[in-house]
Order: sequence, then C-alpha cells, then structure tokens
Amino acid sequence: MSVFPTHRHLASWAGVCPGNNESAGKRKSGKTRKGSKWLHAALIQSAKAATRTRGTYLTAHYARIKGRRGHAKATVAVAHSILVSAYYILERGVPYDELGELYFQRRDQENIERYRRRLVRQLERLGHKVTIEPLPDAA
Repeated sequence: MSVFPTHRHLASWAGVCPGNNESAGKRKSGKTRKGSKWLHAALIQSAKAATRTRGTYLTAHYARIKGRRGHAKATVAVAHSILVSAYYILERGVPYDELGELYFQRRDQENIERYRRRLVRQLERLGHKVTIEPLPDAA
C-alpha cells in the first residue's frame, strides 16, 4: 500500500471518491472520478452485496445515506467505505473489526433524545399515540 500515501489517494485512483464541485455556495455535480473500471465495478458489486446483509456496519451506513441521497449514491459511499477499510487492513496488517449495525446509534449517543423525539413524531404522523416508558434494568 506504499504506492498510495493516504486512503484518499487510493479512493481517487479507484474512482470511488466523492466529487466536490462547489462554486459561490452552490453545489454542482458530485459525480465520481474516472478510475480503474475493474476495481470500481468490483467495489460496487461488493457494496451491493454488503448492503443486503443483516446486522452489519455497512448495511447501517447504506440505510443512513439512502434515506437522504438515494440508492446509487449510497452504494458508492459503501464501496468507498469498503476500499478505505481494505486500505487500512492491508497497511496495518490487522484483521477486519465489524462495528455492527448499532455503531451509528452508539456514536450519536449525545443526540439520542433528539432521535427519540423524531421517532415519536413519525409514529404520531402515522396515527399512533405514543407513550415512552424506560425498560426495567435487566438484573
């Protein structure tokens, strides 16, 4: 991996780095770069397969982005995550550590109250009356 100084260089070479074309505060096309078409195709196929698994970090990552930006951009984002993970696994010689589907919820622990209110609002919009009670501690 010494050919690439950082994971960003590798992602750029592979063609899965996000485009960032902004001018005067307006965001223009975010199209990915041209890169290694064979690696790009393999990464996209791997990303699509990874999003169909259950209980994994990549599935949760896909679901978060798909809600805001759609299937195609979420798939490229997961492909980028796979490539970055592979870079660090090969560079450091460590095994892959699955973060799990709850990684984002644990990471955003300080925003848990806002998340709870949003879920209650969503259920109320669907016509449900919501009462929140904390679970008793499992002893």
